Amino acid sequence: MSTRLQRLDHLLTSILTAVCGSDSTPEGLTVRIWVPGLRMLLLRAVLLLLVLPIRGQDSETEGPGVVVPLPKGACTGWMAGIPGHPGHNGIPGRDGRDGTSGEKGEKGDPGLVGPKGDTGETGVTGIEGPRGFPGIPGRKGEPGESAYVYRSAFSVGLESRVTVPNVPIRFTKIFYNQQNHYDVTTGKFHCNIPGLYYFSYHITVYLKDVKVSLYKRDKAMLFTYDQYQEKNVDQASGSVLLHLEMGDEVWLQVYGDGDSNGLYADNVNDSTFTGFLLYYDTV
Repeated sequence: MSTRLQRLDHLLTSILTAVCGSDSTPEGLTVRIWVPGLRMLLLRAVLLLLVLPIRGQDSETEGPGVVVPLPKGACTGWMAGIPGHPGHNGIPGRDGRDGTSGEKGEKGDPGLVGPKGDTGETGVTGIEGPRGFPGIPGRKGEPGESAYVYRSAFSVGLESRVTVPNVPIRFTKIFYNQQNHYDVTTGKFHCNIPGLYYFSYHITVYLKDVKVSLYKRDKAMLFTYDQYQEKNVDQASGSVLLHLEMGDEVWLQVYGDGDSNGLYADNVNDSTFTGFLLYYDTV
């Protein structure tokens, strides 16, 4: 029992020496504890002394949140406590500022061709370009059908002075009648090709007045009157364009009484009747 008390006394003395230093132990102090209750009380007091420096003498504050370090020389031999458990992770801080732009990277590979877009609006017509060189001549075409030339013409003259009023005048002197469309026996022109025709006549007037008319289908289309001048040879003429159908007839005749048939012809004077086709009907 004495040995255990000595060990406790030595331990308490060592603790006081470590906490307060050797100078803080009273000179010649010897702690001897013989009573068990007093020993426990003393042990608690020592532990209290160990705790007080940590909570009260470690730091002082001058105000809320301000920590003042301990002055030098105050219990320089105090012992630190056992490290506590690590605290919980704090909340993430705010995002930092954007950094400076980096250097331009190298050009990447071409991407895939995208789908064809919609057709755009028609642009404005450009200016006309220069004329190009002549092209190569094409192949010769196939021979076409030969065009048929429609012909119908006549030109006749008077040979006899004998004329009968109100009947066709028979011109028996033939200048041209290759198609035979003019009938010498009747004195009438017969239309064999429908189309537009030109007709004209030139009459020598002698001894009597002349009244001549041009007929188509028994209808007078043109009239000519010439009054005879005594002891003189006179001239009368007329011309007209007529459209004829197939089978139409055209002729000259004296109209009125027998005193107006002064048509004349001899070896130096002629009375003529002429007609020919200008255009034939295509339809």
